[in-house]
Amino acid sequence: MKVGKHRRAVTAAAMLLSGALALTACGGDDGDGDGGKDGKDKSNSQSSADKAAAEESSDARITIDPKDGESGASINSGGKVAVKDGKLTDVTMTAAQSGTEIPGEIAGDGTSWKPTGALERATRYVIKAVAEDGDGREAHETSTFTTVSPENSFIGYFTPDDGKTVGVGMPVSINFDKPVTNKKEVQSAIKVDTTSGQQVVGHWFSDTRIDFRPEDYWKSGSKVTVDLALDGVDAAEGVTGVQDKEFSFNVGRSQVSTVDAESKKMTVVRDGKTVKTVQISAGNAENPTYNGEMVISEKYKETRMNGATVGFTDDDGKGEYDIKDVPHAMRLSTSGTFIHGNYWGADSIFGSVNTSHGCVGLNDVKGAGDSKQDGAWFYENSMIGDVVIVKNSPDKEIKPDNGLNGWNMSWSEWQAGSAA
Repeated sequence: MKVGKHRRAVTAAAMLLSGALALTACGGDDGDGDGGKDGKDKSNSQSSADKAAAEESSDARITIDPKDGESGASINSGGKVAVKDGKLTDVTMTAAQSGTEIPGEIAGDGTSWKPTGALERATRYVIKAVAEDGDGREAHETSTFTTVSPENSFIGYFTPDDGKTVGVGMPVSINFDKPVTNKKEVQSAIKVDTTSGQQVVGHWFSDTRIDFRPEDYWKSGSKVTVDLALDGVDAAEGVTGVQDKEFSFNVGRSQVSTVDAESKKMTVVRDGKTVKTVQISAGNAENPTYNGEMVISEKYKETRMNGATVGFTDDDGKGEYDIKDVPHAMRLSTSGTFIHGNYWGADSIFGSVNTSHGCVGLNDVKGAGDSKQDGAWFYENSMIGDVVIVKNSPDKEIKPDNGLNGWNMSWSEWQAGSAA
């Protein structure tokens, strides 16, 4: 690393000063009358060296965050460089082990530098910075620090995705990769705002999951913005957040479809008007469909459904069913409830008999290629976040945490699960 003029000057001055002190301590004045004259000459020489060193020293003062030797540094804010009374001329940041240089930018006014992206966890970095003052004198600063490890940090995985347009029932759902004991601090660091002005409250389903929603469905046409300001927030002892992420999504038209398992019909209501009534086949007597409000969380034009994955097995341990090309499938629960097309059932079952293992079936064809089928129509006219309500089924109401189905709690119950 290049050594600046001021460092060489300061080093020279320190050596001269050290020599002067050593002579005074060992020799002293021998009383022959020459000590005063010799001492004066030496003093003047030292004074001149000190003055020269001071004149050579740069006025620029560099600071690096984190400080040299720090561990557990943030992956979002670590590596920032600033200078006073000068401008940065060169900053290099490298990963110590691999030697990979980290891209960054000096600000337009030359007073700061920062990496252009997030750093890696559990990585040691070295920053070397050079700045000049108004007279062109250089200042140098170096810092070596280590970012927080995965074992000592946490992040949240969220839905819906940034920029998506979703149905009115879509909650903000965040799942953390570490248990959270400081729920109040973590929840307070998450801000959810909506252009509709609706009050939004968080509810903890577990130590690793919190969902946010308003009292009633989101207003159509509104925009929801989420700020995960978790960087530096302690989730538990020895576990610190590393996220500083903002995302938003748009709320589309309102569509709520009500499945009546008794009449075996589904009524699709969009923006308050009935747009279609569809004949369905719900869960049979042994495997009835859950009642309650459910939110579409995934969509597949075709997917495989194997009974063994949800506990429906025969005496040999094989799935009671294994259909590799179920058309127009939309997930309603984590436990395996779907509303989907059914091509293997006779046309006569729809609207007349419940035959499924708990899903809601719509008439369809193999290959998902006929747009005139009820399964295809509903798939094309539904979006993630739309609500499907099932009623009059002999089964119990679905649990609120089984999927994105927190609407099955009263507002007072929902608020009681808030830690903020």
